[in-house]
Amino acid sequence: MLEAVIFVVFPFCMLFAAVSDTLSMTIANRVPVLLVATFALVAPLTGMDWATFGWHFAAGALVLAVTFGLFALGGMGGGDAKLLAATALWMGLNINLIGYLVTSAFIGGLLTVAIIAYRKSPLATYTGHSRFLRNFADESVGVPYAVALGAGGLITFPDSPLMVWALQRLTT
Repeated sequence: MLEAVIFVVFPFCMLFAAVSDTLSMTIANRVPVLLVATFALVAPLTGMDWATFGWHFAAGALVLAVTFGLFALGGMGGGDAKLLAATALWMGLNINLIGYLVTSAFIGGLLTVAIIAYRKSPLATYTGHSRFLRNFADESVGVPYAVALGAGGLITFPDSPLMVWALQRLTT
């Protein structure tokens, strides 16, 4: 049962945030809240020691402090900042967090370049009325960065501590 929660909640939240940001340029507060609450309830049940549990929360707090600063400077959306912090909680203060941040930044860079090219192309005129593409075509809005955060999270999630625990439980 615990394994199923680990296998479902994190990927669902990453996908939901990406689709939500694509459609509305917002990430509902319930997504990071669900990630934090699920981690807080599930992690101790996996046998994670309290020191490691605390370090996971330290990772989330550190990322939230940095991303809140970026939000205050206008360099990042508030939903993106909260999603990054909640995802950092799942990754922990370890190399997996660095992998997540680098992967998401790389995908975000590619996404940004692709959106800029799309907005400058004649294709945006014809396809910009699509519900899924309208925010990609609109030059007055930013980049739905949860797409990159979601993809980065899904790519690096198999190496996260809870996922490693769940996979080991299934193989034993």
